[in-house]
Amino acid sequence: MNNLFSIFIGMALINNFILTRFLGLCPFFGVSKKLSSAVSMGVAVILVMAGASAITWVLFFKVLVPFGVDYMSTVIFILVIASLVQIVEISIRRTNITLYNALGIYLPLITTNCAVLGVTFINARSDFTFVETMASAFGAGVGFTLVLAIMSGIRERLELADIPESFEGVPVAFLVAMMLGMAFLAFGGMV
Repeated sequence: MNNLFSIFIGMALINNFILTRFLGLCPFFGVSKKLSSAVSMGVAVILVMAGASAITWVLFFKVLVPFGVDYMSTVIFILVIASLVQIVEISIRRTNITLYNALGIYLPLITTNCAVLGVTFINARSDFTFVETMASAFGAGVGFTLVLAIMSGIRERLELADIPESFEGVPVAFLVAMMLGMAFLAFGGMV
């Protein structure tokens, strides 16, 4: 149980995909303007990461490795992720059209989100058990959501701040992301 907690915290805080691995930056900068859409995107990414990790673990360790075709993992993992994103997108469109419109192009872009593909590769290459894989996926997704929520909260406050015109928008977002990255690096020193 202690190992699962370590994996979860490691993926959420210490090895955060956005701030320490620089994966998933497109939705990070694109959806982090409003807290509601950032949290919704984070929940969608958690669902896709967890589902993709579960399915790819089974396919990798029960099909690809035993048959000696683990070199096909990239193609298989991308197909699994693309299928899951389509399911999530259809579900959101049918249940909450406002959220679907708020997420816009960033929802289908989860398919090409390097963080989702990255967690599946990390889980496969780390020889995690199935339960450890799920702890890793949930930790990565929670870390992704946490950083999106923090960034969106800061960006909402910055909309009200008096900052120089040349720093408005993306430039100040990059500066905030840099400071968040430095703050999250401190979690690595706690181990």
